[in-house]
Amino acid sequence: MVKVGLTGGIGAGKSEVSRLLASYGAVIVDADKIAREVVEPGTPGLAAVIEAFGTDVLTPDGTLDRPKLGALVFADPDRLKALNAIVHPLVGARSAELEAAAGQGTVVVHDVPLLTENGLAPLYDTIVVVDAAPETQLRRLVTLRGMTEDEAKARMGAQATREQRLAIADHVIDNDGPLEALEPQVREIWERLRAR
Repeated sequence: MVKVGLTGGIGAGKSEVSRLLASYGAVIVDADKIAREVVEPGTPGLAAVIEAFGTDVLTPDGTLDRPKLGALVFADPDRLKALNAIVHPLVGARSAELEAAAGQGTVVVHDVPLLTENGLAPLYDTIVVVDAAPETQLRRLVTLRGMTEDEAKARMGAQATREQRLAIADHVIDNDGPLEALEPQVREIWERLRAR
């Protein structure tokens, strides 16, 4: 088994790289997806979030209002730290279960947005960073995800810098260009991972 840490700043295109790797045969362990699962209604994770942030972060149907919670935590480093202290251990435990289930001879890609911020690089055999210029990230967040420029800048500001991500990279995928330029780079890295 090869354990790959895949990361990149918000809007860099990490999800598309993850999708391509899955199409080649990688087992994807998606930290964002797991982070949603561990705070679904009825979970200990959601109970802990309500205890820390109150019922104002719930929608009328009792699910977590992620945009509302995001607006709170991305504007306040202490609140973000409190949320991470709840969610990260739950995500780590579930990720370990999924990795163990993948079996030998597989390439397991851990899609982890906050890999750099949380010092997780030593957990993986190799690190792949999806890189895009901050201007590109901002444009994608505003045009593709419908964020305001201020929201997008706050999200970007809460993450590691581009330089910090690149400093831990074993492989860098340049995703400043069009989608067609992405696939050949991902395919090349996939071949290197398979060779390990």
